[in-house]
Amino acid sequence: MKTEISQAEARRITTRWPLISGIGAVVLAVTLGLLIGTRSTPFSLDQLVLDDFLSIRADVFTVPALAMNFLGGGWFGVFVVPLGGALAFFLLKRRWAALYFLLASAVSAGVVQLLKSLFSRARPDEILVTADFGSFPSGHVANAATLTVVLILLLQRRWIIIVGVIYTILMILSRTYLGAHWLSDTIGGVLVGIGVAVILWAPFARKLEAERPQ
Repeated sequence: MKTEISQAEARRITTRWPLISGIGAVVLAVTLGLLIGTRSTPFSLDQLVLDDFLSIRADVFTVPALAMNFLGGGWFGVFVVPLGGALAFFLLKRRWAALYFLLASAVSAGVVQLLKSLFSRARPDEILVTADFGSFPSGHVANAATLTVVLILLLQRRWIIIVGVIYTILMILSRTYLGAHWLSDTIGGVLVGIGVAVILWAPFARKLEAERPQ
């Protein structure tokens, strides 16, 4: 009986559970969307959170929320951030990291648009920004979660975890404050962002590890 396992087998073991977890996160997002689709009204918590944000709307909160709206979507969030991040890793001679960064961003956005088309959930009436069709899931939040997980996996720095989590939470708060999404939309966005980033990391894991600076 073998008492040792090969390096390749060890890698399959280490990537298997993250892959399962990533798929599970996306499945949960779809399940949440299906549950939302069975309802004619928002969840009680969705309405409660929106009402609370409506009661505190003021310029001191609206201005930073609009800044987050710019950072996480539109031409900046959809094109500049993914292309800029990929270029940065390419210039650092981490070409697999550049490909992974770009691919994760693109696939995450694609999954979001697919689910938006599938569920066609109406956005809140009190929206303060111009937005595309479909409220579920939140593309801004999915983008933030994808970016956070990708950078955590590529850079493996504790401060990235802290900054990324804070950024994602602020994006969740800003989207609900602006009335662009219900709270459950942002939860779906987090699940999609994390799930896609982890699923795509699994097949790249060996090459990403090989080119990571020691």
